Amino acid sequence: MANRKSTKKYYFSVEGETEEWYLLWLRDLINSTEEAAFKVAIDCKIEKDPLKRAKGLVTTTKTEIYHISDYESDEAVHVKQFTDTMDRMKAAMGLGKQIIYKFGYSNLTFDLWIVLHKADCFGSLVHRKNYLSHINRAYGEEFESMDEYKHEDNFKRCLKKLSLDDVIKAVERSEKIMENNVAAGYVMQKYKGFSYYKENPSLAVWEAIKKVLKDCKLI
Repeated sequence: MANRKSTKKYYFSVEGETEEWYLLWLRDLINSTEEAAFKVAIDCKIEKDPLKRAKGLVTTTKTEIYHISDYESDEAVHVKQFTDTMDRMKAAMGLGKQIIYKFGYSNLTFDLWIVLHKADCFGSLVHRKNYLSHINRAYGEEFESMDEYKHEDNFKRCLKKLSLDDVIKAVERSEKIMENNVAAGYVMQKYKGFSYYKENPSLAVWEAIKKVLKDCKLI
């Protein structure tokens, strides 16, 4: 009889449904993979305010939470939303709950991470809606709008086209993007202990996924 796998638990706060659907899909994918050294449990909550998420979390031990968020544009309203999010993550770590917040940002959006499962996406985009053509090309779809693509049935159909190898490739492509940003001389921004690039493409969401995969001995 095979040894029963123990479970590793991961905490996330996300700002939209697609991010939650993705993380739960990844959980199920890993848990159905025989080669995985552990089972995975995902505690994911759709909550734009990291401080509110932390206040609602009952924990007595050191806990890492990844917040998945977008740097949607250089417009003042979006920059303020982005910095406000980091302010709230910093505040969450001051609650005395042993919570460590990590920032899984995407510039411009989480859709970049989804594209990277199937294709490179090294070019800078002017607007977040421009990911639609990349999504259609990468997944062989003909969505007419981002709303159509993000409809639950459609988004989950795209996820069904992915494998564990695609997730690993997305991590590798993400790392290459960040290496390219260093080579280009872009300045890594620092704020309240968090780091990010103002230039797109750039992202850190892959760091959380890579950690899960490494913990489970899948990379």
